[in-house]
Amino acid sequence: MNTSPRTRQHFAIIGAGMAGVTCARTLVQVGHSVTLFEKSAGLGGRMATRDSAFGSFDHGAQYFTARDPRFVMALETSPTLVKRWSASAVQMINANGQISAPEAPVSEAHWVGVPGMNALVTGWAQDLKAPSQIELNTRVTLIEPDAVKPGCWQLHSEGVDDARHVYSGFDAVLLAIPSAQAQSLLQTSKQAEPWTQRLAAVQAAPCWTLMLAFPQAMQPDLSTLGPDWSAARSKHHRIAWLARESSKPGRGPIERWTVQASADWSQEHLQDDPARVQAKLLKAFAEVTGIHAEPSHVDSQRWLYAKTEKPLGQSHLFNAEQGLGVCGDWCLGHRVENAYVSGLELALAVV
Repeated sequence: MNTSPRTRQHFAIIGAGMAGVTCARTLVQVGHSVTLFEKSAGLGGRMATRDSAFGSFDHGAQYFTARDPRFVMALETSPTLVKRWSASAVQMINANGQISAPEAPVSEAHWVGVPGMNALVTGWAQDLKAPSQIELNTRVTLIEPDAVKPGCWQLHSEGVDDARHVYSGFDAVLLAIPSAQAQSLLQTSKQAEPWTQRLAAVQAAPCWTLMLAFPQAMQPDLSTLGPDWSAARSKHHRIAWLARESSKPGRGPIERWTVQASADWSQEHLQDDPARVQAKLLKAFAEVTGIHAEPSHVDSQRWLYAKTEKPLGQSHLFNAEQGLGVCGDWCLGHRVENAYVSGLELALAVV
């Protein structure tokens, strides 16, 4: 492809998770420029890491696998940003925390970002050099034809303290956000109407996540606190997953746990006060792990679109004539790798 300045295009990408950054990075690598918009204060989406006085928590995606050879090759270019997690043999436990059915040995590696899950996306975003740029704390509220440059798009946005701004001159707008958010933005903007029903058919489950720290216990001597496993899928009606954060490579030694509630329980308590959710999940955590000590740190996060239950069924949507596209893990499934493949294949379709 000719990447001279005369053919260079400027793309707006909304959403700076794995799909959005992969898409942006790919377009920049072939000579285009990108403006990446993210409503949050940091990059990563659900590849998220939250810091505390006692160490970090991966409060979104817990680990990822690599099956697509393109994703494998991409990871090989970033050996300092990812490490294999030894908790590949995840246990299945009952409501009392007893191992009920050990999972079959896992032949594929389970990977995590280092020093936190967000490290991979943040590291890859470093490839977005000027004139490309990243706009954090910027929520896009409207997509419309450019008022000055025919054939291009402009975006209306809201920022910190309700600051409003219009960004213009985009040859295409690519949405790398959850399907429900993409559908809402396109409908508000009265764009891509044929996609509405397809996006509405995508289904995603919510998830409440609990974060706990016990500074009285530290790696590697954990004999006085907690179970002898570091990651487990749970049959407890409130809890689906538990992980000992301090068992992951590159993390601090203080005993920390990330607990993810089940989809059904999260949906049932979706609008509950966070303090009430924390109390209920903390009680369930004690029942499952046998840890009844009072944590020194308790925090929570509500993910509205945590796990795709019914995907789109193809890696992306792109209308070249309009210059609009969508991507995300929800196009193919719920894995981190699905997000990577979706973002990559949308970028390839664009170029």
